[in-house]
Amino acid sequence: MNPEALRLWDGPVLGIETSCDETSLAVLEGLSVRANVVSSQAKLHEQWGGIVPEAASRAHVEAFLPAMEQALSESGMNLSGITAISVTNRPGLVGALNVGLTAAKGLAYALEVPFVAIHHLEGHLLSPLLDDPDLRFPHVCLLVSGGHTEIVRLEGLGAYRLLAQTRDDAAGEAFDKTARLLGLGYPGGAAIQELAQGANPERYPLPVALEKEETLDLSFSGLKTAVLRLVESEGASLDKPDAAASIQHAIARALVLRGMQATEREGVDCLTLAGGVAANERLRQSLAKECERRGWRFRTPSAEYCTDNAAMIALAGSWRLAAGQRSGWEAEPESTAPLPGPVES
Repeated sequence: MNPEALRLWDGPVLGIETSCDETSLAVLEGLSVRANVVSSQAKLHEQWGGIVPEAASRAHVEAFLPAMEQALSESGMNLSGITAISVTNRPGLVGALNVGLTAAKGLAYALEVPFVAIHHLEGHLLSPLLDDPDLRFPHVCLLVSGGHTEIVRLEGLGAYRLLAQTRDDAAGEAFDKTARLLGLGYPGGAAIQELAQGANPERYPLPVALEKEETLDLSFSGLKTAVLRLVESEGASLDKPDAAASIQHAIARALVLRGMQATEREGVDCLTLAGGVAANERLRQSLAKECERRGWRFRTPSAEYCTDNAAMIALAGSWRLAAGQRSGWEAEPESTAPLPGPVES
């Protein structure tokens, strides 16, 4: 697909993202992100060391109106200028999704504008277009976050084929679990990246599961077990910065290996990286280096579009709206859902 095929909705689109623990609202006009507000719940869930769904839902309710008002203010608009709404309705925490979806329906009804329900992962898959609208298809995307780790071939907009996925923990989940074993904060990815700066990533050799197997799948559950054993065996003598660097190195190594293998097997020359874990600098740098060495293109969104955000949801919705897709009042939140297909004509 050529970049000319990226036909978008003619007018400002309000994006809404509440699938997990971030309340985000954005205003997108064409490819111009006029506002992208993210209200994070990380501090709230830090006390439990992970996301509590009921608490997340309540926090979304409390944060929604202030986030929307801020997004409208930053964009220099008011609600009367919004011409369509794009909202995440799958997959995710049902209660959290319901907050955004209910708000989207109410706004669409009051403003008399169309709305479209969007798959959260499609937002991530298309997020590199926010920084590079000339991104060409087909390409392979390494989609890594707290809840998902998948390798997807993108033939074009709406044309996605799942190539592989994790067999157990997602990469972001592996960061969270191993960070907890080191006594670090939540979310684990950010805590490990900060502690690992300047440390020795080869101090503690950690396993890369399935490394020698003929598969593109990934596995991270064994890493947690290895880190647990490391913490128990080293005790007080454990060098935590080196341990953090070693964990980060093991996760990045597994992802780089599979990203290279998938891109080569698919016969394409472009790899994209998306999802919350895509904000990890070591992973970004390692993939960029390996792609450059092979003469491939590497694209990843800027950090603000890696973690859950409404700008990517607005983008996915904008092209689906332009292609004629609309959602009805019967749209419901869904905890799980396969990748979406093309817009039916």
